Amino acid sequence: MARYRGSVCRLCRRENVKLFLKGDRCYSDKCAFDRRGYPPGQHGQRRRGKISDYGIQLREKQKAKRMYGLCEKQFHMFFERADRQKGITGINLLILLERRLDNVVYRLGFVNSRTQGRHFVRHNHFLVNGKKVNIPSYLVKVGDVISVREKSRNIQAIGDAVDAMVRRGIPQWLDLEKENLKGSIKAMPVREDITMPIQEQLIVELYSK
Repeated sequence: MARYRGSVCRLCRRENVKLFLKGDRCYSDKCAFDRRGYPPGQHGQRRRGKISDYGIQLREKQKAKRMYGLCEKQFHMFFERADRQKGITGINLLILLERRLDNVVYRLGFVNSRTQGRHFVRHNHFLVNGKKVNIPSYLVKVGDVISVREKSRNIQAIGDAVDAMVRRGIPQWLDLEKENLKGSIKAMPVREDITMPIQEQLIVELYSK
């Protein structure tokens, strides 16, 4: 499957917002977005012209897609699933993205980024209800228990991520047992739990054209 393998810092600069794609580095003075807060490329520092309505909608979709680390086909599949559900399509989309296993292990503080979360899920470092799950797009549900596998508890990257977790905090819909490296799903996330600067209605408008 296609995967972006370039510099992720330039994605933040392109979208003009911190996407927190490099974990703890994004909170330090080494953050490229803080040091060069203009679009990447030869003409990045030139003044931007007026952006069309389509351009605004496209940038919002790209921002959400890159924040969760998905390719276009994956993201569109989640949109179609959200559109088939009852309720507001944009909110349904964000809730589905939040329920992905690679996002949940990031939200629990077991990894420093969603990219690292996808990598660790693929390599069987996490259990869901005591069973190995190596599918990053697995959607958690209320009552699920996510834990670090016993053999993986000495991995330094996991230990470092848990130590740095205090900076991010844990969403209210999750419950964490830090000492046992275990977390559970208390409730489904709601729109108020998703604090990232995403205007989901613009994404709906883009896909509805």
